[in-house]
Amino acid sequence: MQSDESKSLQKICHEIIPGGCHTYAKGDDQFPENSPAFLKRGSGSHVWDFDDNEYIEYGMGCRAVTLGHAYPPVVEAAQNEMLNGANFCRPAPIETYCAQSLLEMVPAAEMVKFVKDGSSATTAAVKLARAVTGRDKVAFCIDHPFFATNDWFIGKTAMDAGIPEQTKSLSLTFSFNDINGLEALFNANPNEIACVILEPTKYEPPKDNFLHRVKDLCHRNGALFVLDEMITGFRWHNGGCQSLYDIEPDLSTFGKALGNGFAVSALLGKSQYMERGGLYHNHPRVFLLSTTHGAETHALAAAIATMDTYKNEPVIETLSNQGMRLKSGLDEVIANHDLQDYVQIVGEPQCLVYVTKDQDKKSSQYYRALFMQEIIKRGIIGPSFIISYSHSNDDVDKTIEAVDGALAVYSRAISDGVDRYLSGGPTQVVYRTYNQ
Repeated sequence: MQSDESKSLQKICHEIIPGGCHTYAKGDDQFPENSPAFLKRGSGSHVWDFDDNEYIEYGMGCRAVTLGHAYPPVVEAAQNEMLNGANFCRPAPIETYCAQSLLEMVPAAEMVKFVKDGSSATTAAVKLARAVTGRDKVAFCIDHPFFATNDWFIGKTAMDAGIPEQTKSLSLTFSFNDINGLEALFNANPNEIACVILEPTKYEPPKDNFLHRVKDLCHRNGALFVLDEMITGFRWHNGGCQSLYDIEPDLSTFGKALGNGFAVSALLGKSQYMERGGLYHNHPRVFLLSTTHGAETHALAAAIATMDTYKNEPVIETLSNQGMRLKSGLDEVIANHDLQDYVQIVGEPQCLVYVTKDQDKKSSQYYRALFMQEIIKRGIIGPSFIISYSHSNDDVDKTIEAVDGALAVYSRAISDGVDRYLSGGPTQVVYRTYNQ
């Protein structure tokens, strides 16, 4: 229950910040009515709202906080570096040290450029591919929900206001694990596609050597092969899915978990392409990435400390094991309520999400809101069930117990109708043309 003070601040927030937040995924339309308006503090896998109510949180920081909130070695590294100054007029040594650490983690890459956000990194990859190939079109996987805030991607969504039709026409889409569809795209656009960009996996793994076949198809057609590892990096394998699947992309992007919530992302790639953004070549200069805050020293210190944790502790194994433990328990309580046709837990153990369906077994934002409403009542904030290194056995057990209670309400809603149990309206998809 929100206090009057919390409600007042929320009202002010919407008056001065469009959408009331700075990331659409955190907006009020993505959560049920009883969701906390603000989270003011976090420690490990737990957070506290404006009114000091405590919750176990999942999908922390839009999947950026993988070790846990305020993870001591990361915070200490950032604090210590910040005391020396955050930004200078010449490079700081830590820029080289952080680059060396990341390239050691991702052996297929040879050069790296740091930036604050993932959108800038993926868009730089597209720009670089266009410069290298002299082509304008880009193909991205339509099954992967987000690549960038930039026009080349958002122009292909329902939220495309303000983007020229000419820009939209330069972006093409294909489906994951559909090599024939991608080949048809190349055939329909001969010598026009600069690159193919996709995540190496999402909710299903690549089948029939899909990634390797995509790379081969790209190179046969003179295009670059780009892997977006913003999410998969530091969840599936220390070297990203490219190491797990033994595939070497021409370019790749990392972020989110790279700094455990600190703002740091990266474009990595082969030197023959990345050097186009540098000083020692005879090609036309590419304005690759140039950001005032891209190499803030404390964020790079956080990234080094995060990578050191991955190198020295069983982070990947823990994410997988705890995720499997969570999925097993959730599947069991779903079966106990005979709701397998209405609620499903999908994805790999380290990146679990859920599907909510209505009486007709169709995906429903009303039932998603109901499910989230009920687990929030029981101390869980879960837009997903994406686990962190800090989620303990006790956290997992409490989550399963909370879902068990929520499903009892869900089951009654299937019989009686969701309106009898849901306070407020449904959650919404981000990509929609109008608010209503």
